[in-house]
Amino acid sequence: MRQIHWIISGALSRAVRWRWIAVNPASQAEPPHPDPQPPNPADAARIINEAWRDPDCGALVWLAMTTGARRGELCALRWQHLDLDAGVLTLRRSAYLDEHGELREKDTKTHQQRRVALDPETIEVLRELHGRYLDRLAQLDADADSADYVFSPEPDNSRGYRPDTITQRYGRLATRLGIDSHIHALRHYTATELINAGVDVRTVAGRLGHGGGGTTTLRVYAAWLSESDQRAAGTLAARMPPRPIAPTQRTVGSSPYQRIAADLREQITAGRLRPGEQLPAVAELATAHGVSGGTAHRAVALLTAEGLVSVVRGHRATVAQPRGKNPPHEVDGNLV
Repeated sequence: MRQIHWIISGALSRAVRWRWIAVNPASQAEPPHPDPQPPNPADAARIINEAWRDPDCGALVWLAMTTGARRGELCALRWQHLDLDAGVLTLRRSAYLDEHGELREKDTKTHQQRRVALDPETIEVLRELHGRYLDRLAQLDADADSADYVFSPEPDNSRGYRPDTITQRYGRLATRLGIDSHIHALRHYTATELINAGVDVRTVAGRLGHGGGGTTTLRVYAAWLSESDQRAAGTLAARMPPRPIAPTQRTVGSSPYQRIAADLREQITAGRLRPGEQLPAVAELATAHGVSGGTAHRAVALLTAEGLVSVVRGHRATVAQPRGKNPPHEVDGNLV
C-alpha cells in the first residue's frame, strides 16, 4: 500500500508541477506506517558478535549499526568517501540492480549526499578493514585505488556487493541465531537507540538521511559538523558491544573502559559482588573513575558480553547467575 501510494502521489505531484491539475489529491491520504521492529540490545549484541566471525562482515554490520546507512549505500561505498583522519563518512551513491539484473549506481534515496560523523571505535574498525584490503593487494602485487569499494566480494575490492547479497547474508546470520531480523532493521535499531539516548530527532533524521526533518541542514559542509551529530556518533558507539580483541592486545590497562571492567570483574570473582546483586550505576562508575558515561557503559557492555553481567532495559545491571546454577534461595532460614 505504501508503494502504491508513493507511485500515485509521485505521478500526481508531477501533474501539479506541469499544471495539469491544481492540487494533489493523494496528499490527503495517509499511507499506513510500517511497524519498525529493531533488534533489542541483547539480540544486537549477539548479531554483531556472530558477524565478527568474518572480520569484513563484522565491519559491515558494525557500520550499518553505528551509521544507519542503507544497504545500497554500503554497497556503493568507496574508500575515497572516507576521511578517517577527520572522522567523516560521506554517503554519495547507492547501488541497485537494473531491469536486466546488472549492478548499477544512482544517487542516494533523497538525491543528496550526506556526511556522517564517526566515533573513534568505528574509525578503528575501518582502519583495520583498510589494512586487510592493503594486505590482499600486496599479495596480488596490485596498487591501492581510492575508487575501490570498501566492501567487496573481490580480493582487490574492484567490485561492490549486490544489495540482495547483503540481505541474504545478514538473513542467514540472523537465522543461525534464531533471531527474526532483516538488514533494514539495523536502521531502526540506530534510530531507536539514538532517540532513547536523548539525541534530538532532527539530528537522528539527518544522520539517517531521512527526507525532511533535518536533512536540508546537512547539505552544506559546515552545517552537518554540529555538536549534536558528534554526540550522536559517540552515543551509539558507547551502546555497541565490544569488538573481539586479539589475545596479544588483551591488556588490563589498554583503555579506560577495560580497566573499569577489570575492576568489576575482580570484585565479581572475589565474591564482593554476588550473583543477583546490582552493579553501581553507570553515572557512579563514571564519577568514580573520572571517565564519561559512555566509557562506563562500554565497561558494563564488555562484562555483559562475557556473561558476567545481566542487563535488562530500564533496570540497573546485576551480576549474572553462574551458568548451570540456580539463584540463591532460602532453606530453613539460611541462604543457599
